[in-house]
Amino acid sequence: MSNISSEFIQAIPKTDLHLHLDGSVRIQTLIELARDQKVPLPSYDEAGLKETVFKDRYANLGEYLHGFQYTVATLQTDEALQRCAYELACDNFAEGVRYLEVRFAPQLHARPGMSIAEVLRHVNAGLLRAKKEFNNFPAVKEGKEPPFEYGIIVCAMRMFTGGFSEYFRRFTGVLTHTQTPRLYGLASMALAEAVVAIKREENLPIVAFDLAGQEDGYPAEDHVQAFQYAHKHFLKKTVHAGEAYGPESIFQAITDLHADRIGHCYHLFSADRVKDPRIHDKQKYVNNLAQYIANHRITIEVCLTSNLQTMPELKSLSEHTMRHMLDSKMSISLCTDNRTVSNTTVSNEIELAVEHFNLTPKQLRNIVIYGFKRSFYPDTYLEKRAYVRKIIDYYESIEERFGVVREDA
Repeated sequence: MSNISSEFIQAIPKTDLHLHLDGSVRIQTLIELARDQKVPLPSYDEAGLKETVFKDRYANLGEYLHGFQYTVATLQTDEALQRCAYELACDNFAEGVRYLEVRFAPQLHARPGMSIAEVLRHVNAGLLRAKKEFNNFPAVKEGKEPPFEYGIIVCAMRMFTGGFSEYFRRFTGVLTHTQTPRLYGLASMALAEAVVAIKREENLPIVAFDLAGQEDGYPAEDHVQAFQYAHKHFLKKTVHAGEAYGPESIFQAITDLHADRIGHCYHLFSADRVKDPRIHDKQKYVNNLAQYIANHRITIEVCLTSNLQTMPELKSLSEHTMRHMLDSKMSISLCTDNRTVSNTTVSNEIELAVEHFNLTPKQLRNIVIYGFKRSFYPDTYLEKRAYVRKIIDYYESIEERFGVVREDA
């Protein structure tokens, strides 16, 4: 571990596969946008916002998500969407991230005069502008460094109803508790249909469909139709699961929603959180679930800082279930979740993993390269293979430059 320095981590090519646009707006940009758009903030200076909104620790996931009301409120114009997407790509490229998957819920930014398609176009425009700038750098053009690439992940929300609640009230006169889950499903299905059509007609680099939002009380099974539709139209699937609920949420993500990757998956090994009374042997249930994930190389998007901030029971990262994931030889990728809300970077997440799990150079290389291999790369499989080969060659050149020796080298 001693020769895995901060400088080495900064230099190696990296990915971020779990990154929310609205959780990663630069604080100074947020302040400027809020002033321009007359959006009220608790404070209009960076120190004040870090004290009141973007904290080091949060009481729970609900408090953690509190800050999104401000960022989403300022991401309601084409200029804001393009600017924040561009700046996010710049911040990542500056720390060595060469492949990025930016996720967000376009329905939260759409409004009269700006459709879901337009929201996606604006975010893509910002990312594409950054990509063209980076890939025009001499080191990239000359093949000395790998190019920058990105994909867009569209998030359905577990509790979002869109305009369907008003539709039900208008035509039935009442909205019952049993109808509400149907509304969630209708909203996510409408989004899936829109995304598939936009991807087909405009060839935007939309690479996957995601399910985000509060897990407890909002099961994945409400969104089966939407994910089945995405699945049949060859969109990859990633699902937030096992972050604030137990293994059954992860099971639903895999079996009902065809998840190719899982966001967080923190409670994968928490047999004590299995609630279904029909499951008598909870430990066996968890063991079988973990074995299935490992066997099928379903990649886990691990977000260390985010988990530490939102889980009061997690006193130290040394207790994080990433240790069990490593012991089980699972496919994992280290991600930021939200660069601003969690005040972190990919390099910081890797440093934390090296520190708390005593990663060897071989383990670190596997984790980083898995990020590229298990990405939802927007081009063909052969193009992806060629890109990953460039990444591996570049990674190995960095190892040589820093004198980092793997056990298998």
